[in-house]
Amino acid sequence: MRKTVDVSIPLGPVHPIFKEPCRIKCETFGEQILAAEVELGYMKKGIERIMVGRPWQEVMFLAERVCGICSVIHNFVFIETMEKISGVMVPDRAAYLRVLANELDRMQSHLIANFSYCYTIEHETIGMYLLNIRETVMDMLEYLTGARVTCAYIIPGGVRFDPDSEDLTRIMNAMDDVERETRRYMSMFESGPLIGLRSKGIGVMTREQAELIHAVGPTARACGITTDCRSDHPTYQRLNFSPLVRTEGDNYARVMLRFQEILQSVDLIRTVIRTLPEGKIRGGGTIGRGETTHQGEAPRGELTYRIKSDTHGRIQEISIQTPSIMNIEACARYMIPGVTSVADVTAAYISSDPCIACTER
Repeated sequence: MRKTVDVSIPLGPVHPIFKEPCRIKCETFGEQILAAEVELGYMKKGIERIMVGRPWQEVMFLAERVCGICSVIHNFVFIETMEKISGVMVPDRAAYLRVLANELDRMQSHLIANFSYCYTIEHETIGMYLLNIRETVMDMLEYLTGARVTCAYIIPGGVRFDPDSEDLTRIMNAMDDVERETRRYMSMFESGPLIGLRSKGIGVMTREQAELIHAVGPTARACGITTDCRSDHPTYQRLNFSPLVRTEGDNYARVMLRFQEILQSVDLIRTVIRTLPEGKIRGGGTIGRGETTHQGEAPRGELTYRIKSDTHGRIQEISIQTPSIMNIEACARYMIPGVTSVADVTAAYISSDPCIACTER
């Protein structure tokens, strides 16, 4: 056995690179990683159990707190699930404003994911520049919803606030700045020799492996898989949305795809603002008894809520499947094994944009 495995190297649960606690246990042969296992269980919240028995008005706020980095999509999918149960309709203007909030949230999530990767490979300069762009996006999210993180903007039958023309103009102008700066740093990432050496050909996962492990989101689309729940959403279909795909399947592809999706979100936001329908932002309706499953596309991939409610809208059963659990497994099974340096383990892990908070909800 000693001739096969030189040493077992544990990384974490406390590590300078990790945003949240987890442990990666690596079996090595020299510097090469033969196998890896991600050990979870350091921050379980039990939030699904807390939701049971509570009215939807309370659970709506709890859903946002499953993950602070992508809170809007949890608000979005939970409310759409309750609307699906109760047959509540949403006015066109509110549906477009939901997309606006969701895409702003996607941008800030992708920006902090790429910051984390740049920080991991010790390119802190680009990382800090990306955080500066993220602050602009967070400011626009606050202008739209009234809050930067847990917004509670989406409610059954519509949204809470209707932005005026001044707010929409401010957001549109901010998108010009975001696009210009993103293209600049994306070009640096694309052409930087340090980034290329630390990213290209590292953490490779093939399309077949991604399909086998059920990877989702940018992690899957960087391997050539075209799955994106926004393609099936009626509002996104009206906006002519189509998913972006790369085929390299390595760290570089995953980070570059997020850059590309940030620019795509900018275009979607511009389209929403230019074509925003007139009318009400709330359609009304009552939440009642039912049971259903509903999916949405979180920044990290497919997010699924299965909910059963009673006549008064209290949650009887709820199950949430977040995207990171599949991507973390894909990282341990395929991305990390085979890397030729222990130093590349953390880079491969962070490139999948893992979220422990929502995984251990």
